Amino acid sequence: MLTFSDIQSNEEINTYIRQADESLKAMGFTEHAFAHSNRCAGYASEWLLALGYSEKEARLARIAGYMHDIGNVVNRYDHAQSGAVLAFGILSRLEMPPDELAAVVTAIGNHDEATAHPVNSVAAALILADKTDVRRTRVRNAEISSFDIHDRVNYAVRECGVTLDIKTRSLTLELDVDTEICQVLDYFEIFMGRMLLCRRAADFLGLRFRLVINGSALM
Repeated sequence: MLTFSDIQSNEEINTYIRQADESLKAMGFTEHAFAHSNRCAGYASEWLLALGYSEKEARLARIAGYMHDIGNVVNRYDHAQSGAVLAFGILSRLEMPPDELAAVVTAIGNHDEATAHPVNSVAAALILADKTDVRRTRVRNAEISSFDIHDRVNYAVRECGVTLDIKTRSLTLELDVDTEICQVLDYFEIFMGRMLLCRRAADFLGLRFRLVINGSALM
């Protein structure tokens, strides 16, 4: 059985994650390195376990979460699909069973909002973990005066919390946003597609997705 530790310690995978993030850094994008990868891996697996999914599905979600952005080593555009192809080659060489490989590749290929769809539990968990990672520390531009709207939106988030409530069957993304830096409307301008995707992913898992900004429920 291929474990998460096997993936996390694999130097080929880690090299692609590092280089992909360097490419995104050069283009001015937010952080997509190990902080983001490990966060997505952790949340995706934890949520599936909490919802009663199998240890196997949680393990595969953790692996998919860790590897989901490696396609950026090829190009930012269509990185979900190129990442799925890269993951297929790597995991095949590591002799992951075909059924597990299919689940991971499908999740990676379906995580970007332009083409994403929660087609299985692993994909749904990955989508939610990825799209709820909004935080100031992802911004790498040191000059606030030169921020684009993506930088402003992320930098304006002073605190971010994601809570899974099993009793109410809800997943809540709660943000504390500095409106002196970014208006709530700006958040929706950039992230509306992502939030709607989160709602579809939550629906797949039998959850209600909630968005709370500065104490006000917006979804």
